[in-house]
Amino acid sequence: MKIAPFGLMILLLTGCSRTYVATSNTSEGAPSTNSTAVVSNRDMKHKVTKSEDEWKKELSPEQFRVLRKKGTERAFTGEYWNNHEAGVYRCAGCGLELFASDTKFDSGTGWPSFYQPIEAEHVGAEEDNTLFARRTEVLCSRCGGHLGHVFEDGPKPTGLRYCINSAALKFEKK
Repeated sequence: MKIAPFGLMILLLTGCSRTYVATSNTSEGAPSTNSTAVVSNRDMKHKVTKSEDEWKKELSPEQFRVLRKKGTERAFTGEYWNNHEAGVYRCAGCGLELFASDTKFDSGTGWPSFYQPIEAEHVGAEEDNTLFARRTEVLCSRCGGHLGHVFEDGPKPTGLRYCINSAALKFEKK
């Protein structure tokens, strides 16, 4: 399965149905993924697993529907689709840093869109063949929460568009 043309590696983990997507900046002058990373390796060693009842107690109904039930918010209705402030977008379920504001762009779709995650290991991807379409679902690598989808029509340097639900995110202003 081809996800993007330039600098993209697909890593398959043995015994795991998830495909992890890692970007590699090959364009001169492209921002380094590591330049904005502030998450230590210890953050990824501890997976977050909770029962459905625990998630329901901790998340709003909309966050639960999106993160745990793979829902999608309506376009142009989410809290962050038009946010232009500097900061970091974290997973609303577990707090893992996912995207930096300097990789956010206006895709015209009505959802927050990013061309790369803070760290490739912080997001996972799975094939999504629901709604009579073939898409690639984006998941939080730590808690498994549904974030949105990734498409091959994004800007340079990656050519990717991570189309993410606002309900799956918590914004931390710089």
